[in-house]
Amino acid sequence: MTDHRGHEPKRDVEPTDEGFEFHDLEGEGLDLEERNALRRVAGLRTDLEDISEVEYRQLRLERVVLVGVWTEGNSDDADNSLAELAALAETAGSEVLDALLQRRGKPDPATFVGSGKAIELRDVIVETGADTLICDGELSPGQLRKLEEIVKVKVIDRTALILDIFAQHATSKEGKAQVELAQMTYMLPRLRGWGESMSRQAGGRVAGGAGIGSRGPGETKIETDRRRLRARMAKLRRDIKAMSVVRETKRQERRRNDVPSVAIAGYTNAGKSSLLNRLTGAGVLVENALFATLDPTVRRAVLPDGRGFTLTDTVGFVRHLPHQLVEAFKSTLEEISGADLILHIVDGSHPDPESQLAAVREVFAEIGARDIREIVVVNKIDAADEVVLGRLRREERNAVFISAKTGEGLEALIGAIDADLPRPLVEVDVLLPYRRGDLVSKLHTDAELISEEHTGDGTRVKARVAPGLAAELSSYATP
Repeated sequence: MTDHRGHEPKRDVEPTDEGFEFHDLEGEGLDLEERNALRRVAGLRTDLEDISEVEYRQLRLERVVLVGVWTEGNSDDADNSLAELAALAETAGSEVLDALLQRRGKPDPATFVGSGKAIELRDVIVETGADTLICDGELSPGQLRKLEEIVKVKVIDRTALILDIFAQHATSKEGKAQVELAQMTYMLPRLRGWGESMSRQAGGRVAGGAGIGSRGPGETKIETDRRRLRARMAKLRRDIKAMSVVRETKRQERRRNDVPSVAIAGYTNAGKSSLLNRLTGAGVLVENALFATLDPTVRRAVLPDGRGFTLTDTVGFVRHLPHQLVEAFKSTLEEISGADLILHIVDGSHPDPESQLAAVREVFAEIGARDIREIVVVNKIDAADEVVLGRLRREERNAVFISAKTGEGLEALIGAIDADLPRPLVEVDVLLPYRRGDLVSKLHTDAELISEEHTGDGTRVKARVAPGLAAELSSYATP
């Protein structure tokens, strides 16, 4: 099996009694290997006479203070939410200096934390030397502006932080367009300018020589920016729609060939890519970071009985996933809503996996995937607390407990996939001439073989197949 560049992934294969091949996870995947490797680019060299002319400096991380408003639930829920915000901030490349929580009935409509607490926050920021404040919630444009006026540093909210991470990790053309659209949707109501120039109107000759249609009262600078933003958003929506047609065509092709599909979905950093690598040796990015995967990876796998199916690794979810992202990534998330089976991966080593399950199921409902058959796969059991695992065993009766890192429980997972994937419905008994090796190969790939015998006249095969393939084989049926 090769990746999209034609390279063979580095892996060791573990054969099992059931006939399914699991793949070694020690290699972190070609994508990650390439991202972390240093490569010299020919022709880019600067010869300096004096080495002292070169200034070496380490990349300066943004130094941030976190603040959350605890409005419901217990203190553990509030702590977990802030810990997740810290992990998001670190994934975005920030250094977390301090984190503060405030208990109140609801966020302050003016400053999120209240004017008194905002002044206290300003003192903490001065004391720590932070240059950014990150709020654990989505701020209105007014809250953002007022809070910045008080704390005197850049303020961003949870939504902007997640969008920033997505922007860093998008690699495909579609992924980049989806992220840009989500960012612009978020930015449009928050667009604001600095100084008086943003509110000045451009009319008459001042309109920059734009010609007929541009003269008259004119529009303010901020209105011009909004208009340009909307025009760019309209173009991105058209581009994404065109790209989603290509994705749908590929999906239709898989459906036409009656290949069952399994979507790997779940909370960010739950180990979805690790599982995909284990099951298919895909060599995709495996990284202990939030939202390491944005672009869906589709790989083929074969069950012990010979039935082929596709496995799709999808973008991770998170609590309060910005609605702009769900909207922008709809074409990607259709890989989940169009699947025959969902492997819902949850991090068993997390202190509160139940809230992760609930957050992901919220998104399933939003994209119309609530009624698809679901297998809950509790991952990272090698690092999990037995008390947490006991809770999950009681609450999720049909869950499968695995470790993608050690390989524990993978045989049970394959058994669960085997039991839950749709089975071909039509039993056929055909004698295929040796010149039709293509049909024999298709039976090996897309059917459930019962028996196979080589005779003097050809290959006799008994199998259970999908209706479409049964029609194609009808002329070779044995009397």
